[in-house]
Amino acid sequence: MSSISYEDVKAAGGRIAGYVRPVTVAPVDPGAFGPGEGWLAYEFTQHTGSFKARGAANFIAAHLEAGSMPEAGVVIASGGNAGLACAWAAGRHGIRATVFLPETAPAVKVAKLRVLGADVRQAGTEYAAALEASREHAARTGALESHAYDHPLIAAGAGTLLEEILTALPGLDTVVVAVGGGGLFSGVAAAARHHGVRVVAVEPENCRALNAAVEAGRVVDVPVDSVAADSLGARRVSETALYWARQEGAVSLLVPDEAIVGARQSLWDDRKLAVEHGTAAAFAALRSGAYRPAPGERVCVVVCGANTDPSDLVRSAG
Repeated sequence: MSSISYEDVKAAGGRIAGYVRPVTVAPVDPGAFGPGEGWLAYEFTQHTGSFKARGAANFIAAHLEAGSMPEAGVVIASGGNAGLACAWAAGRHGIRATVFLPETAPAVKVAKLRVLGADVRQAGTEYAAALEASREHAARTGALESHAYDHPLIAAGAGTLLEEILTALPGLDTVVVAVGGGGLFSGVAAAARHHGVRVVAVEPENCRALNAAVEAGRVVDVPVDSVAADSLGARRVSETALYWARQEGAVSLLVPDEAIVGARQSLWDDRKLAVEHGTAAAFAALRSGAYRPAPGERVCVVVCGANTDPSDLVRSAG
């Protein structure tokens, strides 16, 4: 297992400073999180529309520093967001990026990838099939293989988000994140452990790679069947994520699709935030009562991605 440490997160922060957008933190209405004090971290305003830009920027910068970027460029498999981030980070340095997506990837993400100049290829109906195709491409061409979540540089880059949240919210008790493959969770958890902050990991009931791994005591394959599968649809979580989920101060929760849909609609109706279903999963944990803060507990929910078609939000809102 390639785990990460707080020192890795700090090193990532130095590499990507000035390249990523600092996160904005906004308070929620009193009582919205029960007896706790609540905020939302607007990471969906990040480059390419998700937190993934942090890990991608760190990955590219570290390989350029080490002189290990091949002429064939970089290749990645993704549900969409990691591919967008990889294409953006590579493009800043004139590096070729090949992105493999499932055939079910949202059209909005495919279109954005092409605008960023990526070589877009689609394979299978799940992330796992795209991953296999990307590995075959790397072996055939010599391209540097990145990963949507299971790489120490990717996870460490994601962890820089918590450092920024704590700058805005000193004394924070709890941070809530949605989990797919576990890159964001791993990085945030590594930083959170250093600062004594609790991390609540939220997954859809039918995309529960981390929760199932915690239950089994090992990484296991799980079915992928959720409205949030395009961004949280990893069949298995990383070993690093399982390690951090088993540490003191980590909580793993599940929410049903109905709660995710309701939370996403609520973010639009109340704040005009058009976010992905996967992003709304974290907010759903508070809104549905799956996570109940203690009186006075200071909680921040990471709103991590907005690469979505908002037309269904507008229609259902009337």
